[in-house]
Amino acid sequence: MKKALVLAAAVAVVAATAPAQARDQIRAVGSSTVFPFTTAVAEQFGRTPGMKTPIVESTGTGGGFRLFCAGIGDAHPDIANASRAITASEKASCKQNGVTDIVEVKIGFDGIVFANARNAQALNITIPQLWMALAREVPDATGKLIPNPAKNWSDIDKSLPAKKIEVMGPPPTSGTRDAWVELVMTPGCAANAAMKALQTADAAKYTAACASIREDGAFIEAGENDILIVRKLEANADAFGIFGYSFLAENEDKIKGNEIGGVKPTYESIAGNKYPVSRPLFFYVKKQHMTNVAPGLAEFIRAFTDDKAWGPDGYLADHGLIALPDAERRKVQTESRALNLIAM
Repeated sequence: MKKALVLAAAVAVVAATAPAQARDQIRAVGSSTVFPFTTAVAEQFGRTPGMKTPIVESTGTGGGFRLFCAGIGDAHPDIANASRAITASEKASCKQNGVTDIVEVKIGFDGIVFANARNAQALNITIPQLWMALAREVPDATGKLIPNPAKNWSDIDKSLPAKKIEVMGPPPTSGTRDAWVELVMTPGCAANAAMKALQTADAAKYTAACASIREDGAFIEAGENDILIVRKLEANADAFGIFGYSFLAENEDKIKGNEIGGVKPTYESIAGNKYPVSRPLFFYVKKQHMTNVAPGLAEFIRAFTDDKAWGPDGYLADHGLIALPDAERRKVQTESRALNLIAM
């Protein structure tokens, strides 16, 4: 018993003082859109002899960067999944907290779908109509901004169904929300003649109005768990949901993606740059964690960027990842190897 106590004390001292390999699992946080891809790679990686399955958390892109940039060491994640590029302010936060060596890896493309239940009425909608439906404020007949009065889709355009506007979507911490504002709300607003006049008169007011999403119940923030939106769409045939194409690809027996501007969200339309609401996906690696904090990190990144995973015929395509063009994929792999990010 005495020997056991001495041994336990010695192990405790070593654990408290040794800087190397403070934990034995890689930790990734961030985008709910990238979550299923990283999870799939993590599950494959966990089958590798001597490697533990990485921990992957869906926190939203913004929430993931806050955790990622908070510091160095075993208490902080190694990877930030992101459905948008890191911002200047997030880089500054990282630097302030000692996270000074970050590598960006572009992994592919994703479309943002406007989906509803498989057996519900299909909708072909335009980007300007989506802005009119979801904007917090819209211009009245005189051009003055007023709280959005539209209750039904037919209030936007008589060609749309006379059904209540009910859209479930991501919160402000989500990269999907950021991309929706950039790819739908902003161009939809710019197409409105009255808003163009406001842009000339008051640019700051125009920018805020274009990006603001209504908060009167027509748009419902559904959190970072996109699968919950899928379940709610199954239960409510009149509701729509906004989320990444990967969740559509994994749940096509339950939901369908509606046409935006006459184009359906498919692998081919997104890869061919025809679908109007698409964006690149990334993960960011804390290179300072390569040696002492996260054992197996280099091998995990190599597994993710292997063509068996992220290539056009890789297993991530089955989860909805739209592969980078061959030349760009080779370039990303070459640059990563040049940075010694991926083990040779």
